[in-house]
Amino acid sequence: MKKKLVINTIGLLLLVAGFFVTGNVKGANTDMVDVSNHNGYMTTSNFVDMRNNYGVKAVVTKVTEGTYYHDYTAANNIATAQAAGLYINAYHFARYSTYQGAINEANYAARMAKADGLPIGSVIVADVEASEQQGNSRSANNANNQAFMNTIKQYGYRSDVYTMSSWLGGVLDVNSGGWIASYPYNASGKQWYSNNHAWQWGSTYTFSGSYGHFDVSQMYDSFYTGQQPALVDPNTTISNSVSVRGQNYKAYSTYDSNGDANEGTDVMSGTDWLSNGIIEIAGLPYFHIGVDTYLPQNQTTFKDKLVINYRLDGGVTAVNGKGKTITDSNKTFKGGTEWKTQPHMTYIKNIGWTYRVSTDEFIPVKYQQGSGFTGE
Repeated sequence: MKKKLVINTIGLLLLVAGFFVTGNVKGANTDMVDVSNHNGYMTTSNFVDMRNNYGVKAVVTKVTEGTYYHDYTAANNIATAQAAGLYINAYHFARYSTYQGAINEANYAARMAKADGLPIGSVIVADVEASEQQGNSRSANNANNQAFMNTIKQYGYRSDVYTMSSWLGGVLDVNSGGWIASYPYNASGKQWYSNNHAWQWGSTYTFSGSYGHFDVSQMYDSFYTGQQPALVDPNTTISNSVSVRGQNYKAYSTYDSNGDANEGTDVMSGTDWLSNGIIEIAGLPYFHIGVDTYLPQNQTTFKDKLVINYRLDGGVTAVNGKGKTITDSNKTFKGGTEWKTQPHMTYIKNIGWTYRVSTDEFIPVKYQQGSGFTGE
């Protein structure tokens, strides 16, 4: 992971065996590649080349380290990997040695990842290989890693632990999932750590279309290519962002299109999410923030203002709070205009859900591009 490796006796043997080999060794599948500032700003064409010519399916980009470092290339790498049609995830270089420290670092990592545009449902990995963990007991490391992952999940992300094979069973345990690093000179045809999500088998791989050396991994399941939403289309975005309301650090559940709570995709209060549509579930409005992932409107508020790009070029007719048409209002509310609305939608009998754009003026949601409402 372009990391600061902690070298112990066992680790030194691994280094001699192949950590310092340069160029491409005989390899396993290059399903996943991880990048950081060491690789510079990755372009869409870099990732397209990896996808088309090397079979890369997923990217993991560094976002943070400790509670003090934010990788300046993360936002770019997230955007360009998505533009190349690859699944994008993130990793955090762990410096925690205490339970509270793990929670603090998870909060920092999730907030920075969110600010960088990492989509909900992506994985944020704890990269556990530093001196802070080496000096800890095995049980403490296990508890700290679990605290990190539990906190990450509260932001709507999934989580995993990355570590080197020499630490397994001694410094820490990876009882389920996990992304394990171990570098043989000849990885061709091997299936090491196949009970885990992925095996990182090389750290000096080169791609003809990209500069420098890369860490590459073979995946064994869809963990790093699952539950990730499609890109939000800015031309049909309901709002610049939707803020989750409520007490700080309170987790709110998201739901699927049937109204059932989604497991492991809670979102934290105070976080912002792009939405590309609204649907009605059991008579109530929900914001669409990911693949089959919806936030109840009554748990959210609009951040700054709601951008309304009407579907009809000729304008739309507003109504008052009693549902009566406001004469000539379509001359004001023309297609493509933008209006600041009240924080919550209003339901008006015989009209349906509406945006309040003035004291007693309401625009039916059905006119919103990509609203998702039907039959109103």
